[in-house]
Amino acid sequence: MSEINASTLRRVLLARGLRAFGDGYVSLLLPVYLITLGLSPFNVGVIATATLLGSAALSLLVGLHAHRIGYRTLLLAAAALMAATGFAFAAVNDFWPLLVVAVIGTLNPSSGDVSVFLPLEQAVLAHVGTDRGRTALFARYSLTSALAAALGALFAAVPDLAVSGGYAGMKPALQAMFVLYGLIGLGSGWIYRKLPIRLAAPEHAPAAPLGKSKRIVFTLAALFSLDAFGGGFVVQSMLALWLFQRFELSTTVAGTIFFWTGVLSAFSYLVAVRIAKRIGLVNTMVFTHLPANLMLLLIPFVPQLSWVIVLLLARSALSQMDVPTRGSYVMAVVTPPERPAAASITAVPRSLAAAASPLLAGYLLGISTFGWPLFIAGALKIAYDLTLLVLFRTVRPPEETIVRHAFPIPPRD
Repeated sequence: MSEINASTLRRVLLARGLRAFGDGYVSLLLPVYLITLGLSPFNVGVIATATLLGSAALSLLVGLHAHRIGYRTLLLAAAALMAATGFAFAAVNDFWPLLVVAVIGTLNPSSGDVSVFLPLEQAVLAHVGTDRGRTALFARYSLTSALAAALGALFAAVPDLAVSGGYAGMKPALQAMFVLYGLIGLGSGWIYRKLPIRLAAPEHAPAAPLGKSKRIVFTLAALFSLDAFGGGFVVQSMLALWLFQRFELSTTVAGTIFFWTGVLSAFSYLVAVRIAKRIGLVNTMVFTHLPANLMLLLIPFVPQLSWVIVLLLARSALSQMDVPTRGSYVMAVVTPPERPAAASITAVPRSLAAAASPLLAGYLLGISTFGWPLFIAGALKIAYDLTLLVLFRTVRPPEETIVRHAFPIPPRD
């Protein structure tokens, strides 16, 4: 890797870690803040849905034009939008203004990245990496994100500590956390400003963002959407809300739980790289995801908090192994000029599909503490796993070499 590419990689990872830290605590404090303002669980779901819808629309717009404008410019604009989002969310108290900010801003109800930053940074990683090193690079990116988000989850205890210590009331303490989120956006922009001025596809890139890879990209986008629709029922904000309601947890305890789930998810990314080298990207996605989703189905039926925590921890050790492998797979099965559009087109429907789920989850949590969102999420995600396996087992990236394979794949024609 050249010195320029290595510097670009360091900056992307640093900015990703900083943003993930903000996402880690905001996703936990978002429902607490909204409930403190007097909103209902359904309102919380509506605002979470709005954040995902806005992110999806913006990601689509950016993905279709990134090959013309350049990644650095767009990342700087996204960082400015993140700063404005944090400051605005801290300044307004009523539902409708909050909803507007949620739609046009970068607020993230999940500890993972569903914002406009994701397709841009994935395309940059594909630009600076090699084919054989791509999965490891995406795993490193995901590892940085997950560890920082885990630390952010621990940081969510700060408002509780401020209130218990008599330093501030709950509402001002929560507002200060959103101001910090805005400052993190400014910090991200400061990091991005040193990226190469022009990071884009080669000059021979076709005018159309997607060409011969259109069919496979759209098929993957549809499947990823099913997975995301299921995942939207258990984005961190809604899962935290269920824990608050079902077991009356404090944000400090919830933050500790999500810290450890985040740590386990982080190191699972490194394991995913090793597994993918042996059984392939698609099989890694499916055979780690299935048991995790079975655990998700079981959680609502478990009455003891201790066993719920055990299942959440076990699930987190498996459920995110498909993140670096999925991103690497999409980048591998399309041509380099198509990568920005492919990253966006597979990410945007995910955000759109996930956007409807928090609203439904908020409604379900408003009428029952059983955990219907978790059960529905598990069932939908299992359907995604099985469909992906059937359709894409034989679609292998050119550079993928499998030493041993549980299900032998016929050679490509």
